[in-house]
Amino acid sequence: MKTYLNGINGLMPEKIWMPDYWINIEQPDKVDIDYLLNELNVPESFLKDIEDPEERPRIEYENEWQMIILRIPTKGQDTGYAYTTVPLGIFLKKDLIISVCFYENEMIKDFIRYNQRKRIGFSNPYDLVLQLIFSAAVWYMKYLKQLNMIIKQSEKELEKSIKNRELQALLQIEKCFVFFITSLKGNTILLHRIKHDKRSGKYIDPDQVEDVEIEMRQALETSNIYSDILAGMMDAYASVIGNNMGDIMKHLTSISLILMIPTLIASLYGMNVPNSLQDKPYGFAVILISSIILSILGVWLFRRRRWF
Repeated sequence: MKTYLNGINGLMPEKIWMPDYWINIEQPDKVDIDYLLNELNVPESFLKDIEDPEERPRIEYENEWQMIILRIPTKGQDTGYAYTTVPLGIFLKKDLIISVCFYENEMIKDFIRYNQRKRIGFSNPYDLVLQLIFSAAVWYMKYLKQLNMIIKQSEKELEKSIKNRELQALLQIEKCFVFFITSLKGNTILLHRIKHDKRSGKYIDPDQVEDVEIEMRQALETSNIYSDILAGMMDAYASVIGNNMGDIMKHLTSISLILMIPTLIASLYGMNVPNSLQDKPYGFAVILISSIILSILGVWLFRRRRWF
């Protein structure tokens, strides 16, 4: 889907493109790809780079084009994770400002709606880039709060009974934190490069850069804190599972030892050799009662020693 957005009037949509308009393309189809390659002459290598879901944040140049790759958070959808990160490509050349994202996300739509409501535009391409980086950091914080709520819910379920389903959910969340931390570190390096880039230096507002850095740092620190908390909680539950397994094995061992007493007596008196009770009519009763009494004594001894 392709839209033209006027940066002067608060990102208001326009029907035709004019110089310095923002061309935003989300989940491009074949028509959009042809438009980018044939009409705007965007390098094909740029599109292939941002189509890769694992592409890292960076800045690249080709001829007169500049490509900025930013990683933004999104819901996992078909990936099997609650949340993940995807690349957003920003292509700059003279009066062309193009953003392309091959993956569905909430951030860009919300960013446009917010700027339209507040009537916030952009004065130059790098102003827009910094706003997008700031918005990405805000969305990282939103998703981190939601992940924290999932952790608390899973913790309540684990307090009732430790099941594989809840533990697997925590493992998936732990991977989400890895995605977030890695992407945020990459975005931080990207912001540093933009800040010191010769092409962007004269257009950048230091106060705006500082705001973005603060938001990015907060998102990264929050991700690290939540990740450490989750790791500690997983270690605690691993210890609980180990202790429970030890208790179960102890009980099973105690039961097997108690059951061994009547088995041993029956084995001795069941051998095909003479014994003192072989001709006694009450021999079976004596053996049975002895087995029961010795088993009861064994249970009493195990409970007294707290082995059972």
